[in-house]
Amino acid sequence: MTDSLIYLDHNATTPVAPDVADAMTAALRTTFGNPSSVHTDGQQAKTALDEARSAVARLLGAEPTEIVFTSGGSEADNLAIRGAAEALAGSGRRHLVASAIEHEAVLQTLKALAKQGWTTTLVGVDASGVVAPERVAEALTDHTALVSVMHANNEIGTIQPVADVARLAHARGALFHTDAVQTVGKLPIDVRALGADLLSLSAHKLNGPKGVGALWVRRGTRLTSQMTGGKQERNRRAGTENVPAIVGLGAAARLALDSGLADMARVAGLRARLERGVLDTVPGTMVNGDPDRRIANTSNISFDRVEAESLLIALDLDGVGVSTGSACSSGALEPSHVLRAMGFSPHRTQNSIRFSLGLGNTAEEVDRVVAVLPGIVERIRSLTRRGPRPAAAR
Repeated sequence: MTDSLIYLDHNATTPVAPDVADAMTAALRTTFGNPSSVHTDGQQAKTALDEARSAVARLLGAEPTEIVFTSGGSEADNLAIRGAAEALAGSGRRHLVASAIEHEAVLQTLKALAKQGWTTTLVGVDASGVVAPERVAEALTDHTALVSVMHANNEIGTIQPVADVARLAHARGALFHTDAVQTVGKLPIDVRALGADLLSLSAHKLNGPKGVGALWVRRGTRLTSQMTGGKQERNRRAGTENVPAIVGLGAAARLALDSGLADMARVAGLRARLERGVLDTVPGTMVNGDPDRRIANTSNISFDRVEAESLLIALDLDGVGVSTGSACSSGALEPSHVLRAMGFSPHRTQNSIRFSLGLGNTAEEVDRVVAVLPGIVERIRSLTRRGPRPAAAR
């Protein structure tokens, strides 16, 4: 954290932890070999990859051979969905199911596949932002190849019943993928208990570097590579591996296991402190999403009669960094597709702010945000009440 900014946008990205940066710097300086080379320098790089792969596997309760390194969560989602769909296309299974609140990496991939002849179904959510397993069951057919439901939503933090959905998918002969980008490092994860066949994660959401992620692929799951060329990653993703970034992911995984997961209880307390303060001091506010089934760090709050972009800018000018939702949609003034899927009014989909805390946040920072918010909100509302001045007076 810097002295000038209270950073509450950890669902968009997290600061790189010092231990992670140190590990990456060492790799950049000393581990320069190509992991596919058989000489000493190449084998040193391969050892670094193997150690990182083992660390990520331990974080997920998986086997190292099931980890495929990617350039991030979006590529991992693409590899999971496109790879599984193409592998099963010859069987006649050309139907894909996902929830309506998935990340754009999933939704846009489904749209692209629909143009290539796959049929797709998006399952809605209730007003709490949770996908009902029975609604997924209604969407399944004997032609369903894959079901994709995120582990927790990036905008409102709701944790989805993925184990129940996985059982339903498997009962109809379909594979199950979960985008766990927002839960890896925040929730204890056991991929076997989740029942998933494919799971995506991204390093920069758990205090690692940007540009690296992983896809867990259950042993025996058929997957068509989307990057062709060499035989890297057990023929599942061609291209020379980004060794320093992968080393960083491994270090971030170890950090999550050693201390990050344990610190989530403290972060949950900060989130509760923030919500109490905002709801008590700012009239016309409401928390969006299930109040209990959420990841510990995320709070999405609606501010009645306040345009979210105006509030975001005003907070930024006061040294507080927040978001209106998905970082991949920043700059777009469209209403949140997540809040729309929850059935909210157009106004409410455009007046909500996401506060997402991280390991470096403190109670003092939360108290400062609570202290400045009432004045900022009242100032914005007063401008709205006045409305635009007549043209002659400008």
